[in-house]
Amino acid sequence: MTKRSQAVITTAEERPRDGWNDPVHGRISWHTLLSSDITPTDSMSAGIAELGPGDELKPHRHDPSEIYFIVEGSGIVRIDGEETTVRAGTTVFIPGNAEHGIRNESGAILKFFYVFPTGSFADVVYRFPEN
Repeated sequence: MTKRSQAVITTAEERPRDGWNDPVHGRISWHTLLSSDITPTDSMSAGIAELGPGDELKPHRHDPSEIYFIVEGSGIVRIDGEETTVRAGTTVFIPGNAEHGIRNESGAILKFFYVFPTGSFADVVYRFPEN
């Protein structure tokens, strides 16, 4: 019998904070909200990420496409070398394998909701350029 997805209602406060703080990845934290390894869901994974003032998720690639929805603050998204200013209310579609990153050049927190079309966030393999 195939396990069926279930409805899930959750908050960031209910999920552990994860993140990176190093020269390769940059400085970013996130809460994985939906992922088949932690919730009874499939086909999509999602979470909410936060960049403090001056923080950055360094340019990287991964196979699945991704969506960012800017919830709070403003920043600069770079996709395949093109930079665009984003602010609360902006939606960004990032094609699979496009090199992309996001940085916060403001003095306030930048929060964004992200979604991948894969059941488990663990299936998303981040590939960063060699230093």
